[in-house]
Amino acid sequence: MNLDLRIPMGLMFSIVGIILTVFGIATNHDAALYAKSLGVNANLWWGIVLLIFGQTMFQLGRRSQKRLASQPSEPLDESRPSHGH
Repeated sequence: MNLDLRIPMGLMFSIVGIILTVFGIATNHDAALYAKSLGVNANLWWGIVLLIFGQTMFQLGRRSQKRLASQPSEPLDESRPSHGH
């Protein structure tokens, strides 16, 4: 099994990004909530950043999986001894 770690990592960051983006949109007009961040809606902006990063990782992982699937697999040469044994 050749699972590229970028796929689950991308999904995880995308989910967190979606949650933060939705929360940032829902609380966009709450000035008291964003007073500590000088009025910047940090939830919205970091949600967007995490969503972009997650989708980038996911797409890179998918592209790598497709490339590996399209390459013919090399047969194992059982006549050669394995290294170190």
